[in-house]
Formats: sequence, structure tokens, C-alpha cells
Amino acid sequence: MTHFDDDEPNATGRPPRPVALVTGVGRTGGIGAGIAARLAAAGWDLAFTYWTPYDERMPWGPEPGAAAAVTAELAAHGAAGLGIPADLADPEGAGRVFDAAEERFGPLTALVMCHCESVDSGLLDTTVESFDRHFAVNARASWLLIREFGRRFAAPPGTGRIIALTSDHTVDNVPYGASKGALDRITLAAAREYAALGVTANVVNPGPVDTGWMSEEVRAEVLGRTPLGRLGTPGDTARLVEFLCSSEGRWVNGQLLLSNGGYA
Repeated sequence: MTHFDDDEPNATGRPPRPVALVTGVGRTGGIGAGIAARLAAAGWDLAFTYWTPYDERMPWGPEPGAAAAVTAELAAHGAAGLGIPADLADPEGAGRVFDAAEERFGPLTALVMCHCESVDSGLLDTTVESFDRHFAVNARASWLLIREFGRRFAAPPGTGRIIALTSDHTVDNVPYGASKGALDRITLAAAREYAALGVTANVVNPGPVDTGWMSEEVRAEVLGRTPLGRLGTPGDTARLVEFLCSSEGRWVNGQLLLSNGGYA
């Protein structure tokens, strides 16, 4: 279980459930949904964000009813869930997300950022609009979310967690990779700047995870470059995030961790 050493039982006789905000939970088969379910099973309540217009622009399209399905899965694990539609390209979006989450649950203990803008393009064919949108969603919104978390953090020192998912993909994916690199540095800064709050901050690179976007050609390439001989799954990432969010993960701080089966 994820409860911390200094939890006190509430009126029900069980320790209160800590609350995590997981961003980018737009599809039931995505990494964000896998992390949310794993944390729910470990004793957390969850607020999560999604943004259907993003999925509508992507090849896989939107998944009708995904937010309700995720909430139902969280409930099956005994967790309360709150889906929050959020355009994180909007500079005011982060504050509105925290307002909604705190209105339902009170102060948050963990922030797990899985949201992204991801449109494949290289040095020659990236548009200025696309470049700016990638940095607005992947870098600026992450900074604003981390800033809100620090401003509002009220949980016991040593319990706070910030985790961001990153990528080192850059070739033919320049705005995505570059903005994820900025995300890394913003997140790792929190490991020092939030030291007085007792908050840890880490970045996780899950490598290629098959959430429905891979073609057969991509699958074959990834398998050929992964020593363990299989594709990554949302559950692989979720297990590491659960550990980092737990009391057992409290000494891991300021790290960029690879959880990719040795993919190279």
C-alpha cells in the first residue's frame, strides 16, 4: 500500500487516501490510465485530466466514454475519481485543474504528468504553430502545473511527489523531443527548489510503449532493439510510478529514470 508512515486513521478506521493528479488520461489503453489504475489499487484517490480535441486531431481518434470508463475502473479499486477536461495549452488551464481537483478532494499529494502534444515532424517540415503548441503543452503547462503544486502543497513533508513522463525521441520528431527535453529540466529543478516542502521530483522515460499507435513496422523495429524481446506496456510504467509515489520511493529524487526494457 502507498500510505505513509505518519497517516492517522479517519472516522472509518482506515488511513485517509492520499490524492494524486494524473494528467493526460484520454484513452483507457494509455499510459496515464494505467498509472491511475495502479495508484488507485495502491490506495490513492485520483483526479485526472483529458482533452478530447487533441485525440480528435490524432490518427487514433477520440475514445467516447473514456473518462467514465476510467472513473469506473478507479472505483473498482475502491478509489474516488474525477475526470477534468483541460486544454493545457491555455495558460490558465493549470490553475483551473487544481481548483477542480481541490474542490473535490482537498490538497493534492502527488502530481504525475502524462499529457503531451505529439505530432511527428522534423527540422524541415515543422511549422511555427506546431513548435509553439508543443512547447505550450509539454513544457509551459508542465511548469505551470508544477508551480501550482508547489504553491498549494499542504501534505506532510516527505510525502509529496512530482513525476513527469519524458522521451528522448528527436529525429523526425523535433518539436516533441525538444519540448520534452525542456520538461526534464523544469521537473528536475523542483527536486531542489521544493526541498523545503519535502517533495521529490523525478522524470521517467518509458521508451516506446504500444498504446495503439504502433504500426507493424514500428513494432518490429522496437522488438529488434529491445533485449527483453517484448513491447513495453502501460503497466510497466505504472509499476515504477507507483514505487516512486510510495513511502518506499522517498529517497529517489532528482533523477531521470529509464524504464524501457533496455531499448537502445
